[in-house]
Amino acid sequence: METSGRGATSHGDSPPVSAADRRRVIRDATLLILLPAALAVVLGLTLAPGPGIALALIPAALLAPVLAAVSVLRRRPQVVSPADRVTLLRVGLIGVLTAAGVLILIEAIPARSWTLAALVGVALLLDAVDGWVARHTKSSSASGARLDMESDAAALLVVSCIAAVTVGWWVVAIGAMRYLFVAAARFRPALRGDLAYSLFRRTVAAIQASVLWVALLPFTPVLFATAVTAIALALLVISFTRDAIRLERQGPEEPVR
Repeated sequence: METSGRGATSHGDSPPVSAADRRRVIRDATLLILLPAALAVVLGLTLAPGPGIALALIPAALLAPVLAAVSVLRRRPQVVSPADRVTLLRVGLIGVLTAAGVLILIEAIPARSWTLAALVGVALLLDAVDGWVARHTKSSSASGARLDMESDAAALLVVSCIAAVTVGWWVVAIGAMRYLFVAAARFRPALRGDLAYSLFRRTVAAIQASVLWVALLPFTPVLFATAVTAIALALLVISFTRDAIRLERQGPEEPVR
């Protein structure tokens, strides 16, 4: 439910997009798909226990990047900002982490390692970087904010699945919470409303990513990792519950001010 730090300035008054801009969008979308696919092939050839698993890594790595690429290609106007490119890099890393998660689930690689922690750390750090780039290049947009928010949700889901191998499968609720809320909104129109900025909501969202990363560090005691992720999940439940109550009180039409 956290809104992106990227802002939501509309591109509605932007000048017509040139053919060169459209080519850059296609190039960025293509690279977004090819790079995770190439890394998935490398992981499959070097770490997968068999050809079937090696092949399965490719669609796993491509799920998030393909969805993001389609989102970018469907934009009107069809533009990709500097901040978007940072977000797309993060989506590519999410694809690689998804492939790594498959290998972790079949115990082909350990659930906690410095390499994995570094990749997760970079993916989470880029969430702050794209917001900084958007502000300093004045490239905030509604479409960029949506891409950033969906990338956040995908990252939490993938990382929580990886952390589940260490602390238990209940922790996947951290990554699944937003998707469950969106699903509930299909049946409760009030939950589709707008929410005002909330420092509590934003802080809780940041805590989830940080705690999941700490849980993946090789030196973190499992008992400590379990405790802090449980606290983080409790805070997330409180945050979503507060938002749901506010939206229900607001009703399906009147926005929160």
